[in-house]
Amino acid sequence: MVDSDDSFEWESDGEAEPSSAPALRNMDAAGPSTLVHQDPNGRANGEAPPNSLVEGYVGMGFTREMVMKGIKEIGHSDSNALLELLLTYKALGDEAAGNCSTSGLISQSVEDDDDFDFENWDGDDDADGREPNSDGSGHEDFLQEMSEDNKIKSLVNMGFAEDEANRAITRCGVDAALCVLVDSIYASQAAGNCSYMNLSEYEVTDRGFDSFGVRKKARLMEESKKKMKHYGSGAQGSRSPLDGNHGELMPLPNPMVGFNLPTGRLRSVTRSLPKQAIGPPYFYYENMARSPKSVWKEISRSLYDIEPEFVDSKYFCAAARERGYVHNLPIEKRSPLRPLPPKTIFEAFPHYKKWWPTWDHREQLNCFETRVASPNQIKQIECALARSSNPPPLTIQKYVMDQCREWNLVWVGKNKVAPLEQDEMEYLHGFPRNHTRGVANTKRYKCLGDSFQVDTVGYHLSVLKDMYPNGVNVLSLFTGIGGGEVALHRLGIHMKTVISVEISEDNRRILRGWWDQTQTGTLIEIADMKSLTNDRIASFIGRFGRFDLVIGGLEGEQPALFYHYCRILKAVKSATARI
Repeated sequence: MVDSDDSFEWESDGEAEPSSAPALRNMDAAGPSTLVHQDPNGRANGEAPPNSLVEGYVGMGFTREMVMKGIKEIGHSDSNALLELLLTYKALGDEAAGNCSTSGLISQSVEDDDDFDFENWDGDDDADGREPNSDGSGHEDFLQEMSEDNKIKSLVNMGFAEDEANRAITRCGVDAALCVLVDSIYASQAAGNCSYMNLSEYEVTDRGFDSFGVRKKARLMEESKKKMKHYGSGAQGSRSPLDGNHGELMPLPNPMVGFNLPTGRLRSVTRSLPKQAIGPPYFYYENMARSPKSVWKEISRSLYDIEPEFVDSKYFCAAARERGYVHNLPIEKRSPLRPLPPKTIFEAFPHYKKWWPTWDHREQLNCFETRVASPNQIKQIECALARSSNPPPLTIQKYVMDQCREWNLVWVGKNKVAPLEQDEMEYLHGFPRNHTRGVANTKRYKCLGDSFQVDTVGYHLSVLKDMYPNGVNVLSLFTGIGGGEVALHRLGIHMKTVISVEISEDNRRILRGWWDQTQTGTLIEIADMKSLTNDRIASFIGRFGRFDLVIGGLEGEQPALFYHYCRILKAVKSATARI
């Protein structure tokens, strides 16, 4: 049974993009301003907000007064910007709804690349042609049009010293955009001209969430927004110092094998969970491992202070995928999916060995991208090899190997490389053959790059099989193409009911097609995360019984979407406790 709810409003699908990362936005792209004209009654663009819209945000836990204040500030046409503003109000305390202004508090949420190298970024946001998440030009125009006094005040509110702000305006000019001024201050700090400020962070609100928005295009703007949030938290009372600066990456274990592996060759660990985190319901949340330390600290603290389990999928299959998992599942008596997947390139694809040069020492592939190398890039590699001796000079070898590692290219002929085919990516990810067939090839690469690695997730979820011999009810958030569902199916766990929330129509079509061919339970698909209100969650529990598993994952810092995960998990636990 498939019960589809395809109405949605968001422009962001919360999915991963290159290097398994979320969709990006070209911050330089032209677009309509998001500044809102208000009539004398404070109505955005002269229109009263629909009551259903207001009730939807109230259902998320915001007060009506806060919602109306936010709509008065920026209108209601951009749901992402409005939710960001409401989260900012929440971070500063509910009373902020009465005295906050968008001039210092709106943070545009633009998802970040997985494993994105800020230090070596070349500034080409849209080289891969990805669709924008939401238009930010209006906010940039607004920040540029601010008066000098307001810019200084905003920079001070972000945590910079007033003399730093003044020097930045002197260097860049009074017409410079606020983000340019922030860049200038950080550049000056990096050069040793200024001393870093002593930052600290505030306690998470009762929503269990700190809005930590990020822009890919400016790591410095990302840090300034965090400074702004931390500065505004002073009224929250008790605060603890942040371990390390905001841009510091999370220190990761080496090897990245999680709490244990199917082979058992490394010792297992034990852990204890706080009482309020003990399941059921069980929850499982994935994010990219190489996120800033501050991001992981917030994720863990928002999910009951549970320590992340960091795993590289190269220990489960022939491709790397470094991820962290915060969950309350038992970690004893896990079992791997059968049959065991191949662990090397030649075990997975022995036919490539014929053309594999001796100087290409790769045994495994890198993390899958959501796009592939262009024909021009392939041609450049082939031309470089054709002009070289055999074996090619070390400089040519290095160039070719860098390209092969970045794009996961394989050898399909003499001096000829090519990307993996979509069915080969499906195989390495643990999906059945042709799982994504039926959508455009470029979209197949994208949704596969965004997905769970099924064997890794299946190993973690395997503990549910003996616990639920009669099947499970699953609430699947940011479902993608159904990696969690495929893992449960391959484990032999019957899914009685799956409530799937996924904004991408292509992903929903893929999941629907697989479900109709393999499952007998009930699938209800929802496109709009905001429509899954607390009341609707309680209604589903009343209809189908309690949820046994709440599963989902995001890439990088996506505050609005992570807020919904926390909100929905809290609503599930609350409704379950009332049964």
